Amino acid sequence: MPDLFDTGAKEPSKMQPLADRLRPKTLGEVIGQEQVLGPDSPLGVMLASGALSSLIFWGPPGVGKTTIARLLADETDLHFVQISAIFTGVPDLKKIFDAARMRRDNGQGTLLFVDEIHRFNKAQQDGFLPYMEDGTILLVGATTENPSFELNAAVLSRAQVLVLTRLSLVDLERLAQRAEKDLGRNLPLDPDARAALLEMADGDGRALLNLIEQVSAWKIDGKLDTESLGKRLMRRAAQYDKSGDSHYNLISALHKSVRGSDPDAALYWFARMLTGGEDPRYLARRITRMAVEDIGLADTHAHRVCLDAWETYERLGSPEGELALAQAVTYLALAPKSNAGYAAYKNAMAAAKKTGSEPPPKHILNAPTKLMKDQGYGDGYAYDHDAEDGFSGQNYFPETMKRGVYYNPVERGFERELKRRLDYFTKLRAKR
Repeated sequence: MPDLFDTGAKEPSKMQPLADRLRPKTLGEVIGQEQVLGPDSPLGVMLASGALSSLIFWGPPGVGKTTIARLLADETDLHFVQISAIFTGVPDLKKIFDAARMRRDNGQGTLLFVDEIHRFNKAQQDGFLPYMEDGTILLVGATTENPSFELNAAVLSRAQVLVLTRLSLVDLERLAQRAEKDLGRNLPLDPDARAALLEMADGDGRALLNLIEQVSAWKIDGKLDTESLGKRLMRRAAQYDKSGDSHYNLISALHKSVRGSDPDAALYWFARMLTGGEDPRYLARRITRMAVEDIGLADTHAHRVCLDAWETYERLGSPEGELALAQAVTYLALAPKSNAGYAAYKNAMAAAKKTGSEPPPKHILNAPTKLMKDQGYGDGYAYDHDAEDGFSGQNYFPETMKRGVYYNPVERGFERELKRRLDYFTKLRAKR
């Protein structure tokens, strides 16, 4: 598929697709990405100083990654070579590097643009390093996945990562106006339908131009409203990769919205994941984890609500069972929050690892044999039920270990009552 902002040597003609005809000729014509292309941006500073380094463009589809790479080659008089990691093997790379070395020997550099660079394995990525280091190529990679997870540390250390963002509605409107100028007429849409068309593109400029091309070909009188447009065009599917960045970003947004006691935001991210095709069972497991981690004993019912919703989903399936999960999300968002139990568990685990094999104090050990009794097992044990207030106040930590304090309940929800009990026992222990 041609890139939205790709530059070519041929003059555009009316027979070409709209996306081809609207390719920018200079970096100044690229719509959006001011954070990358502005005068004080990383690329702006590099170009002004005449020192362009290897780059990794990270961003969603249709935001100009390929275009900017081509235009950078034009700006710096580098020979532009484009490959896709999906279709390129080791023999192809060897030919490309050999040709680039010949160009370098003849006084011309090569900008090698690698689309979907994260598709290359570690060995293939390592193969770029010597050619990057000796100046044979200037590498510009493009990826939709988080480079921190998908690219070798060695490649990342030799390249600067630049983040390209989805186009805003303002950017898309500018692109629509540019398209209307090329077409020589306005789109036959009322204001609400026009806004709906921009939203259908979901931040993807190439997708918008393809939609505009469809709309401009319709033979209609007057202007279409939103309902009429919706009947003629399908909304573009939201970008969501169940094993990629979108998955982790959206579950993080859902979790933090629940933790932040915002049921509306939590339901929105929950719905975004479902519409993206997420497995409801994954969501059931994650919201149960939220109940344990962020609510804990502040609301002892929250855990049960999640398990009941999970079981309801298993019995009803989709889409009816998803309503039970949505209700659990709402309940969690409005429940009192406490991570005291979670923090106590982590503190206790840290102490257990640090103290190693310290034995329990002998007075709380059972002594089923005479030898064990002779060793002092069980000596001095105070049976709490026989003590005043049912509390002996004995030490239950290893004798060589300072008493640990791991659980610090908050003054919210049911933990307020647990804190009252804890304070009560702490005072009794101090007396005894």
